[in-house]
Amino acid sequence: MVLLHLPRFPLYFNLRAYSKTTLLRPPKSVLTTSEPAAAAAAADPSLSLEKLFVPPETTVCVDTARVLNGSNILLSNYANDAIVSQAEFVKSSVRTEDCPSDGLPEFALVGRSNVGKSSLLNSIVRRKKLALTSKKPGKTQCINHFRINDSWYLVDLPGYGYASAPQELRMDWEQFTKDYFLNRSTLVSVFLLIDASIPAKKIDLDYASWLGQNQIPMTLIFTKCDKRKKKKNGGKRPEENVNDFQDLIRGFFQSVPPWIMTSSVTHQGRDEILLHMAQLRNYWLKH
Repeated sequence: MVLLHLPRFPLYFNLRAYSKTTLLRPPKSVLTTSEPAAAAAAADPSLSLEKLFVPPETTVCVDTARVLNGSNILLSNYANDAIVSQAEFVKSSVRTEDCPSDGLPEFALVGRSNVGKSSLLNSIVRRKKLALTSKKPGKTQCINHFRINDSWYLVDLPGYGYASAPQELRMDWEQFTKDYFLNRSTLVSVFLLIDASIPAKKIDLDYASWLGQNQIPMTLIFTKCDKRKKKKNGGKRPEENVNDFQDLIRGFFQSVPPWIMTSSVTHQGRDEILLHMAQLRNYWLKH
């Protein structure tokens, strides 16, 4: 297959110190978008324990463990403060060193052009025009920082794979985006967006493998999960495309990548993303 030449690699280079464990208890949050792990496994037999993403300092307890809906992610005690009350655009940068220097944690959104990145960002913060959307791919050309609740950032990065962009421009995007991934000390996780309405693309598989090889923390965000027209998705439902993508990359990660199914139309996955970001962010701040 596409990735047969790749070695197995760990998913989170900065999570290898996860040695302490605590009993998993329901987190304090007004967002209730989870179900018991046992019920989730019963509803989806493919979601076995070894395919779940277990957050740091979490022990899986069958009686109390809860899985975020439409994902493989267990809730932990760190899933607090997941509500967005304020969002504002801060700045655009073309060099990592020009990005905000206040030390706040951040999550970067990246994906193939026209994957619905700006729409998802707007959905997360419940603002229709915080990030400008366009029917023409390749409009995001800088590292765009949006400050959330004055305490953390969402970062909108240029899309990849836009064939109509000039070659020199595509090379510039690739250079400063990858430099950002490798050198941004406040980056908590990259959220790699994958179009679930179509079969897996080699360019997406290659991007996921590059992040893994370079030990960049990564979460897979499957977009357009509301689309059901078979003529447009290769004859498969979004759930099937999600499973196929995971099967293609699973053998090349030592730990299971966290993933969430989303839709900017129905807002599916919005609260799940915020809870996942909250538990990663709060652990990052503590350590």
